[in-house]
Amino acid sequence: MSPGKRLGGRFSIRILLPVALVTTAAIALAGFSLFWAVRQSDEVSVERQLRTTQRTIRALVDELAQQQEMVAVWNDAVEKLRESPLDLEWLDGNLGPWLHRTFGQDQVYILDAQDEAMDATIDGKRVPVGEYDLVRSSLENIVLGLRGDPRSGHYGHAERTADSPYLTSGKAVRDAHVIQLLGRPAAVSVMKIVVETNSVVQESGTEPLLVSIRFLDDTFLKRLSERSLIEGLRFSAVNTPTESEVSVPLLADDGETIGYFIWKPELPGTKIFSVIGPSTALVCALMILVMALLVRSLHASMAKLEATVLELRASEAHAQHLAFHDTLTGLPNRALFHNRFERALGGVERGEGLALLMLDLDRFKNVNDTLGHHAGDNLIRELGRRLSGLLRSGDTIARLGGDEFAIIQPGIRGQRDVEALCNRILEAVRKPFDLQGGQAYVGVSIGVALAPDAGTDPIELQRKADIALYHAKNQGRDCHRYFEPVMDESVKRRATIEEELREALASGSGLKVHYQPQVAAAGQPVIGLEALVRWQHPSRGLIAPDQFLPIAEETGLILQLGDMVLRQACAISLRWPDLFVAVNLSQAQFRTPNLAERIIRIVRESGADPCRIELEVTEGVLLGDSLTRDTLKRLRDAGFRIAIDDFGSGHSSLSYLSRYEVDKIKIDRSFVQHLGHRVDRDSAAIVKAITTLGHTIGLTVTAEGVETEEQRRFLATSGCTELQGHLFARALPEDKIASVIKGNRPA
Repeated sequence: MSPGKRLGGRFSIRILLPVALVTTAAIALAGFSLFWAVRQSDEVSVERQLRTTQRTIRALVDELAQQQEMVAVWNDAVEKLRESPLDLEWLDGNLGPWLHRTFGQDQVYILDAQDEAMDATIDGKRVPVGEYDLVRSSLENIVLGLRGDPRSGHYGHAERTADSPYLTSGKAVRDAHVIQLLGRPAAVSVMKIVVETNSVVQESGTEPLLVSIRFLDDTFLKRLSERSLIEGLRFSAVNTPTESEVSVPLLADDGETIGYFIWKPELPGTKIFSVIGPSTALVCALMILVMALLVRSLHASMAKLEATVLELRASEAHAQHLAFHDTLTGLPNRALFHNRFERALGGVERGEGLALLMLDLDRFKNVNDTLGHHAGDNLIRELGRRLSGLLRSGDTIARLGGDEFAIIQPGIRGQRDVEALCNRILEAVRKPFDLQGGQAYVGVSIGVALAPDAGTDPIELQRKADIALYHAKNQGRDCHRYFEPVMDESVKRRATIEEELREALASGSGLKVHYQPQVAAAGQPVIGLEALVRWQHPSRGLIAPDQFLPIAEETGLILQLGDMVLRQACAISLRWPDLFVAVNLSQAQFRTPNLAERIIRIVRESGADPCRIELEVTEGVLLGDSLTRDTLKRLRDAGFRIAIDDFGSGHSSLSYLSRYEVDKIKIDRSFVQHLGHRVDRDSAAIVKAITTLGHTIGLTVTAEGVETEEQRRFLATSGCTELQGHLFARALPEDKIASVIKGNRPA
């Protein structure tokens, strides 16, 4: 047998057969796995939608009782229903018609102690009380059960326990059910109208009843569809889903089926398979083709293996160079930098000095944004050439990535050598860079760590040089700074605060929201609250906001912190619905593209009214880009009020007030504090000018930092609409702010 045939036989047995078996097995396994995953995904999705729909139906029914509690547990309601004749105007504004307008309740009845209708509302309009007779028989057992009458059968008021899922409080005595009413499915809740406090006496057993009915019609289906995240939801008296639909029964409390909710479920597995199925088949076909070509190529490669090995050896030197050098500049890369740095530190052990310089370009991003990344690459190459020309033969410059460079300067005689090099670098970088498309001007910040003064460990020296670079960036840029131990303490302190702040946000402990009242200048009643975050550290005590808020902004924790403050502000807004609540927004929050949607979602989830939430921004925010303008516009369109905080302290400009639609300006406290026992003329003139400007363009004007009665009188006579400061109250926790609010309200 010829050598060629022997080679072909061995190739078929050793390579071709195993490859064919492995390919076939892989395709079969992939096909089975795909089919199983599609089926499992569809089944899990359908089961999730069924559970979600059932939970949502129960939650929507319980919400009906929660809506009732807003007016049923109320001293005023008990007293008004005792009057004869009834105050119909008050009833329209607070009970039946109000529940229809506010929550869309279809029918509302008020029953007296004998369970006779006192008032009846259908579709928001008062109707004769005799209309109740149409539903009396259907509701009789629920009413009797709430009264404790044994004739009610299994009905009775729902007891609320510590682990109860009910949305209503412990004061609410209610019973809610889904029943068949007038031939239609309906959610019915009956609740006793009881006193909220003991200031009004109410004899047990004489309580009026509030009956609310919500038919499960198209509006309900739409809401159910939105909350369950399902589409095409419909109701049917009979269970007639198509092959592609699923259904869930709507059951009355006695187990009787009222009807069925039917919809076409979302089948993510099938949807994905419809997309990737054809492509998967194509990939399998291509894989077979590729494997065939690969086998053919391997067969040919066996004859050329020796030549390939020789070629690999020839390219080893080139690969070695690429492994240790930056492809853009040709300078040593991070790997070679570490190698040379460790070798250079050997000289420190022999008594030589060494400097490590960490460099970072300033304003380099502007070059990429204005001239393009190609121009940015050319600038980096030119910078590498300039810096290389400033060094001695024994020095090393490396590009670590992006616009970051490092220089190793061994054998220095003192700080004077390093100072001279830093000055040469700063001067060289300040010169313009001629790039295609124009000239570019950049700067450089340099952080320096000296060995052995700052240590001899390479990792520690790099860390300290980075810290010095951080301080150079923070202290004006285009400069150099030497590492000092105090810098390390500052960084560690900031890192500790960041870590502890992150833990406080995760655990929900220590961080509290206090509220400072804002009063009307005329009469001084409390009209609003400003939400201010406070951090009571378990060991450090009270940490001032100016110590942790800047860190939160730098690390991105400001988003989580802002969400927490906003949620608590929404909660107190619901508690005091006639007051507005102001929440401060940081400039860092506006760097997130979905800030408006984030705020709107939180407020909607809380149930608060956006019109009662005031968002305070600083003048610096108004210097932002079109994204900032769009964010503020979306928030204002959603009903939020926009206020400019610390107005006059920074970049005040009439152009900002005309470009942004705002509702309020808050005069900076620096102007107010100069209105002392002897009024400062300049501050007084500025305050009057700002007030006049605000009123001219239709804005509310608030003065912050009011501490004396003389300041209050001057600001009130100057035309300020609202006042805020320690004269009225400091920022207080929620449990103490109530007394301030009540004490400042007119009787």
